[in-house]
Amino acid sequence: MEYHYPIDYDWSTQEIVDVIKFYEAVEKAYEKGINRDELLNAYRRFKEIVPGKAQEKKLCGKFEELSGYSPYKTVKTVREANSGEMIRMR
Repeated sequence: MEYHYPIDYDWSTQEIVDVIKFYEAVEKAYEKGINRDELLNAYRRFKEIVPGKAQEKKLCGKFEELSGYSPYKTVKTVREANSGEMIRMR
């Protein structure tokens, strides 16, 4: 897809890379399916970088607006799944 990931330019290069990995994990959940634990680990790292709910909501909302993929729904599904399960969003 042709869009830019929502990021904060005050983050370090590694933090930007890790946030993009979370966005890519959400994309993978919609496009191919992803292991629950892999996505959960990417989300946990995302939350280390974006601990506040307001900023998380803003970034995830922008990502959903640009991509059509919902990080909120994906993470909700991941939390309800069992360890090792494949997550496939529709």
